Amino acid sequence: MHRSILVLLFGLIATACGGFSAGQGVDELLVDASTAESFDVPQILASEREDVPSALRDIGSFDVALVDRNQVLSGGPPPDGIPSIDEPRFLNVGDVGFLDDREPVIVLEVADQARIYPIQILIWHEIVNDTIDDVPVSITYCPLCNSAIAYDARVGDRVLEFGTSGRLFASAMVMYDRQTESLWTHIDGRAVVGELVGTELELLPVSTVAWADARKDHADALVLSRDTGHDRQYGVNPYEGYTSRSAPLSFFRGAIDDRASAMARVVGLRVNEESLAVPVDDLAVDGVAEVIVDGEPIVVWHKAGAASSLDSLVIENGDDIGAVGAFVPVAADGTALSFTRTLDGTFVDDQTGTSWSVLGRAVSGPLEGSQLERVEHLDTFWFAWATYQPDTLLVVMP
Repeated sequence: MHRSILVLLFGLIATACGGFSAGQGVDELLVDASTAESFDVPQILASEREDVPSALRDIGSFDVALVDRNQVLSGGPPPDGIPSIDEPRFLNVGDVGFLDDREPVIVLEVADQARIYPIQILIWHEIVNDTIDDVPVSITYCPLCNSAIAYDARVGDRVLEFGTSGRLFASAMVMYDRQTESLWTHIDGRAVVGELVGTELELLPVSTVAWADARKDHADALVLSRDTGHDRQYGVNPYEGYTSRSAPLSFFRGAIDDRASAMARVVGLRVNEESLAVPVDDLAVDGVAEVIVDGEPIVVWHKAGAASSLDSLVIENGDDIGAVGAFVPVAADGTALSFTRTLDGTFVDDQTGTSWSVLGRAVSGPLEGSQLERVEHLDTFWFAWATYQPDTLLVVMP
């Protein structure tokens, strides 16, 4: 068996058992270089567990399922074997000493508050249940799809809390809510079996960028701490070599859309019922793509300097795959903007000469301090996007 697959399987088993295996035996063990104390932030309490049938315990007991139940497969660990972070603790940006400048982090902004979630932590937990500006949110990361997605955790009067089910659909994480134990698909935030079947969560725009860019734009943000209450080798990747594969693991069933290679990275965009995908390798050449999705103009950017979390054993040593962003290309006064990527990795608009960061913030020029409207997008593998959006357009860039 290929070494990368052995590492992946050992990592999954170790995670489920509460210990570390994938990096055991490496000469250098990563340690938390930060000496600052982490702190709690106020959290909105999740709703109580409801006395309803559980799809988590008996997926076959429900008459309606929105996916083929035979394709909802065990990924190895049991429910909550990959433990979600339900009581997150944080550090101020200036107190973080465990992240390399190139390491990928997830940035989520709600109202005027920003939070930063390092992938080196999410890769071991996959879900963080948090509260930002009195909004309960769930931040999720599926390593097998390389997809970071955040949801508003409110459904009607319920406040949901999510955990990992231990199952996969189309090689993507399946979550469950602890209130009804319905099963939810990660890519689209939809309850596919259980009490809440058919319910869709509101997706919140997030960006996965290098730590250096995140801290520069959000010096006042809170950063998820390694103080999680769990013993994991944060900074180590239990999926070493995964991106060298030509196809997803055997958890995937069915045909893969052959318009692109299965493991090609794409930026997926959806507006109403229309979707399209921009190939990241093509985007990286010029840095800017202007697209129209269901009549809405969107600009997509690529900036080099962010490491892959899924190829090297030590995440900070990952290949430079860069970071992407997606925005509505309109200034606050309604002026339509067009952009060019510069040699220093910023994006300059042709109309005012303002320079913008990869997170859509104006960093110098006439519009300095402005923020472009963020567009919910998915930086993921083609097999994942095309499975959930089978009618998607695939952009062919010149």
